[in-house]
Amino acid sequence: MHYRIRLEGTSPDIMVRRPCPSLVQFPREKIAQEAATAAVIAKETGLLIPRLHFYGEESPVGPYVMMDHVESQGSVSARLTRPSEDPSEAHVLDSAVADSTLEAIWGQIAQCYLQLYQLTFPRIGSFLETAPGNYDVAGRPITHNMTDMIRLANVPRSVLPPEGTTYTMADGWYTALAEMHIAQLTFQHNDAVVSEDDCRNKYVARQIFRGLAMQGRLSTFGFSDDRWSAHSSKIPASALLPAPSGSDNFRLWGDDFRAGNILLTSSDEIAALIDWEFAYVGPTQFSLDPPWWLLLETVEMWESGMDDWCEVYQKRLKTWLAAMRKAEADTDNSSLSSTSLSAPLSAYMEQSWETGRFFLNYAARKSWAFDAVYWNYLDERFFGDRESGVAGHDLWRTRFHLLTDEERAAMEPFVARKMAEAEERRLVDWDPVEAKDSLSKLLFD
Repeated sequence: MHYRIRLEGTSPDIMVRRPCPSLVQFPREKIAQEAATAAVIAKETGLLIPRLHFYGEESPVGPYVMMDHVESQGSVSARLTRPSEDPSEAHVLDSAVADSTLEAIWGQIAQCYLQLYQLTFPRIGSFLETAPGNYDVAGRPITHNMTDMIRLANVPRSVLPPEGTTYTMADGWYTALAEMHIAQLTFQHNDAVVSEDDCRNKYVARQIFRGLAMQGRLSTFGFSDDRWSAHSSKIPASALLPAPSGSDNFRLWGDDFRAGNILLTSSDEIAALIDWEFAYVGPTQFSLDPPWWLLLETVEMWESGMDDWCEVYQKRLKTWLAAMRKAEADTDNSSLSSTSLSAPLSAYMEQSWETGRFFLNYAARKSWAFDAVYWNYLDERFFGDRESGVAGHDLWRTRFHLLTDEERAAMEPFVARKMAEAEERRLVDWDPVEAKDSLSKLLFD
């Protein structure tokens, strides 16, 4: 919730933001982390961040943050969306928008990406103010998906990463994300599966994905370090860029950063970057992907289907990459040399799309998009072509042999449980200890 406050004789106005009690999960943590993130960005970069005045985790009205109100003509998303008379319609990139308009706006955003990429941190986690004016990576990552798991699926909080948890290895965070996908399938009682084979597809994909994370394979996929995937056998390692460090060198990642978070002036100049909720220090691999928001709408919500989204995205990606290359050319070389990249960020982004790394990281972050992305854009890149003519409901059969003996033995009892749950729609409030034990049995800890 936003409150704009005008104080007589004072400029600019003040904006007070409070988490909406009925929607926002982890309100205390989120406010503290968002305020700390904004403070770090304002201190370490030249990005236009609204000036932070105060924030508090406790008050008579709950957690809050107070900052300057920034005058603007609206967001990049509102500027570039297709015309519509319905204000509630989801924003979708206007197909008639000129490339020159995109280049002008995206070029400024590319400069922001380059500044953010120059910041490195030793752990994966969220920023907290650990002493007055001092900010450290000391909190657990709070992701958009974690919020959805609780709000949409009533997943018990006890199975999520505990408060204060940080990660020193990219593989550790990939594994945690994969385990949360298993938790979503396990604890979502209503509408989790539509048939026995749908359940098997989801179970097999999640167990495979977690196994790859634990083996350190997700963090190297699509790089020259990839020695395991079917896709890597088709491309000489010399043609691929090396993987970033998987330890002690991580980047700021905005889990919900999108075109709607970037405000513009009347002349299409960036006025401010706002709303750093769900921002945390994550694997550098995430930052090497091109932005998912170029079409404004997500791949899983695209009305014409995922393949059409990919076709349109690939066309617009060329414009984004051109904007990135120009931004890199206009940036001081000494600044770029501090990023520890062996090639320009634009080159990494281009290869991310070509190899499928883009979809790997997208699937890692989104439980409800995971299954469609995995089976359509990752599985055959990982393990090679499936037999032709395999029906969608039989996809699990093509990869069942990749599961461990324990995972295979646990599948049918799990399917039976989920189908029984589908018979009765209700919300289940799990005992925290029982919930952790139930998930542990599927993780075989």
